[in-house]
Amino acid sequence: MQSFPQDLLDGYEKFMSGRYAEDEKRYRALAETGQKPQTLIIACCDSRAAPETIFGAGPGELFVVRNVANLVPPYEPDGNYHSTSAALEFAVQALQVKNIVVMGHGRCGGIKAALDQDAEPLSPGDFIGKWMNLLKPAAAQIGSNSILTAGERQRALERISIRNSILNLRSFPNIRAREEEGDLSLHGAWFDISTGELWVMNPDSGDFTRPGR
Repeated sequence: MQSFPQDLLDGYEKFMSGRYAEDEKRYRALAETGQKPQTLIIACCDSRAAPETIFGAGPGELFVVRNVANLVPPYEPDGNYHSTSAALEFAVQALQVKNIVVMGHGRCGGIKAALDQDAEPLSPGDFIGKWMNLLKPAAAQIGSNSILTAGERQRALERISIRNSILNLRSFPNIRAREEEGDLSLHGAWFDISTGELWVMNPDSGDFTRPGR
């Protein structure tokens, strides 16, 4: 039997002597009262783009859902298992979050694979291939644009997929109703891993700009 990864045990020791020791009262209070985050973030599984780190969030401040390429599927209550949709439902109905942020990032492997028509599909397996089909329509349009460089095409799809995911969020009746009532706001953001820059989507134009610029 293989032992538990030592780097995780070492990290836990650092956590207990550092972050937990500093926030022990907060952790104990959260254990007693439960979580009440105001914001749900839908982010990529990529280990380089952790929302809690990027936004400097403490325990209990963010409700985070991570999946391959930070995608939101359309509303499909078909009786199958839907992890992202279930998390959305819990955040919106049970936690009553006030904001939903779809956060993409630069150099996303899933986005790159969706654009590369000559490459083998991204581990089609039993699940990932179907999941990445959510990107196919936009990827086909962008991939056929020979004027753009490979990097420009990838960044374009990274941002277009965020806008598409926000449209899919509005296909959920409970999300659409709360947004129309002014009780829930939907946002898009894109994080550049190499520079640390955060770009925020303008809700009216769909353009991405640096905050304060």
